[in-house]
Amino acid sequence: MKAERIEPGLSALFRAYVVVRTLGLLLVALIELPQAAIRLSSDIVVTAAVCLIEAFFLLVYLTWPLPRRRLGRWYLPIGIAVAAVAPILEMRYIFSVYSVSEALDFWLIFPFLTVPLIITAWQYTFDEVLLYCVGTTLLEPAVAALMATARHTSPWFDGGMLVIRMAFMIGIGYIVSYLVTQQRRQRQELAEANRKLVRYAATQEQLATVRERNRLARELHDTLAHTLSALTVQLDALTAVWGPKPPRAQRILTHALTTARSGLDETRRALQDLRSAPLDDLGLVLVIRNVAESAAERGGLTLSLDLPDDLGDLPAPVENTFYRVAQEALENAVTHAAAQAVSVALRLEHARLTLTVADDGRGFEPSATGEERFGIQGMRERAEDIGAVLDVVSGATQGTVVNLAYGVTGADYG
Repeated sequence: MKAERIEPGLSALFRAYVVVRTLGLLLVALIELPQAAIRLSSDIVVTAAVCLIEAFFLLVYLTWPLPRRRLGRWYLPIGIAVAAVAPILEMRYIFSVYSVSEALDFWLIFPFLTVPLIITAWQYTFDEVLLYCVGTTLLEPAVAALMATARHTSPWFDGGMLVIRMAFMIGIGYIVSYLVTQQRRQRQELAEANRKLVRYAATQEQLATVRERNRLARELHDTLAHTLSALTVQLDALTAVWGPKPPRAQRILTHALTTARSGLDETRRALQDLRSAPLDDLGLVLVIRNVAESAAERGGLTLSLDLPDDLGDLPAPVENTFYRVAQEALENAVTHAAAQAVSVALRLEHARLTLTVADDGRGFEPSATGEERFGIQGMRERAEDIGAVLDVVSGATQGTVVNLAYGVTGADYG
């Protein structure tokens, strides 16, 4: 049975009421019974035993977690029923055996019924409050009728006073129920405001990230790209004006020129990646398709794609992470793995989004070097930022498989 979510602070209030009620009854017994010269008859002993058993039961019941796990949604109603029925039985028994005024009869039971009423109104709706008020009102005359030694009471106290008391209880229950309903509505509005604030903060963070990336792109373009471009021009000029060159110098010069051109190409690609925002225009599926086809064309790879038609609107950090991980894994396959074939799969199944990039090139052994490559380390950091899990399986002769998994929740689409 599914456990019911109890309102905050309700269990503590219930336990405090049981303790205060028990101590209050003991104090009254110590003060009033000697003055009333009532002997400790079996009636008093039985009533005292019932009070102590009830208090002990409720304290254990409300403190021990096992009843709540076993009873589920019936846990709190059982506790309320015991707390409401027991005082009626105890008080009516005492009033039936000993001479107690009718007014005292009414006012002594009323507080013990009001606290469980407040707990009911706090946890449940006004319909349950009405059920509680009517049920306790009908139970009391039924208990009084079953008492063999029941004293004579006027119809006014048997009927009219019970109706008045029920009206008081319904009024109290309505007020508490109304206040709790307003509190719940305010909590829901606050939770919704918090969700909007989180989304707004994420949007602002994304905007700040885009601005910073654009700034870095400008800085790299004005410094590193210009430097590499000038270096390439100078090496080309040196090759043209230097006549007969020693073979060793020729090799070094050719290697330096190739490295400079490669660095310039990589810098330009990085600048384009920093400035571009393809996810905003195309969406995650099309972007991954494009980057996979581009990488396969550049590396002369056989490409296998397994992509869905649409994933819906995912949070920007999630889409960006999957895009960057796919881009890095494909670039590694083209640049470092010397692969012949690569496969890319993107799936959303059972609220779990997974990306798998696998190649048949030469893998690597991270344990052999004692540290991960910078590219894989960057992918892991991106995955950790959104709470995803990155798994990289590779070996010297078995290629590399990069798997990224993220648990999608309803809040991601909210």
